[in-house]
Amino acid sequence: MADPLGRAAVRAERAFGESWAWITQDSGEALFGAAIAGAILVALWLLKWGALRLLPREFAGAPSLLRALVARTLSLFLIAAALDGATHAVALPGPLMRLVDNLFTIALAVQGALWIRELVLGLVHRRAGHGGEDAVALGNAMGIITVLVNVVVWLLAAILILDNLGVNVTALVAGLGVGGIAIGLAAQGIFSDLFAALAILFDRPFRVGDTISYGTSTGTVEHIGLKTTRIRSLSGEQLVMANTKLLEQQVANLRRIEERRVVLNFGIVYQTPPDLLEALPGHLQAIVDAQADCRFDRAAFTGFGPSSLDFELIFFVTVPELEAMTAARQAVGFAIVRRFAELGVEFAYPTQTTFTAAPDGRLIDPTQIAERPR
Repeated sequence: MADPLGRAAVRAERAFGESWAWITQDSGEALFGAAIAGAILVALWLLKWGALRLLPREFAGAPSLLRALVARTLSLFLIAAALDGATHAVALPGPLMRLVDNLFTIALAVQGALWIRELVLGLVHRRAGHGGEDAVALGNAMGIITVLVNVVVWLLAAILILDNLGVNVTALVAGLGVGGIAIGLAAQGIFSDLFAALAILFDRPFRVGDTISYGTSTGTVEHIGLKTTRIRSLSGEQLVMANTKLLEQQVANLRRIEERRVVLNFGIVYQTPPDLLEALPGHLQAIVDAQADCRFDRAAFTGFGPSSLDFELIFFVTVPELEAMTAARQAVGFAIVRRFAELGVEFAYPTQTTFTAAPDGRLIDPTQIAERPR
């Protein structure tokens, strides 16, 4: 154990000696390199200072991500960048060059991790700030999101630093891969529901307060959690659905209806005159056009029923409220009944006619059949 430490001490002493000899023997070039590094550092500082003064603190009602990234730029990274820039103008001795390269690699990895972390969390915070009713749920998820982001970015930064310093990271990466697979399999259900919750909160197929329909159930969303979503059904009870199971189904968001389609089917008697039959679509359109917030689509004869001539009327209610659609459907229905009464059109209902026939198949008028003697 002492031997490797001794060799490391010897290498460090040799590197320091070579660097000091270069500084003392070639002091002019060393001062020139220091001046270039200082100038680059001052320029970078001024650039950062000017960016912080020019960039707004808020953009589109949320904290400016670009300003946050500039603010998170470390002084260590600026110094390392200035020293690395100076190496392109001054030929440093080998040990000092490797030191500058290693310093820049470490500073760049740390700074990149900070930038990525700030960008990802900033986007999440921006989403939370515009979440409305979902901001509370997204805020509850921020703790887990922050932990996941920190683990990923700092782990990648550590691997990058070790790899550039000459450490063999193959075994480390393989071990992390196996460990990650084991953890993922053990917590598969938890992670599935967590990512499903994040999908709901970011993609927003529905929000808290929306009325949704899925499977055979319909209700209003009361809470979106990290594992489950709570829904108040129309009959009053609270339904608790796992986020993964909920997203596996087809979900209809009833709150986002822009207009409602109404279909009315009815039949009239076969004795209706042909001219009146042809005029019925025009009368139906006039009835729909007379109603507020209604848009006529079509009215047409659809077929010959067993005891009726069948028609179909389709129109749209241009306001999304269910109450408005119900009221419009009722008004149109009553107006049809009233108009048909004025035109003398009769609605058909199921009927059955019985005919009496003689043994040879000839029809017999029942009124002409003589009463049989007792």
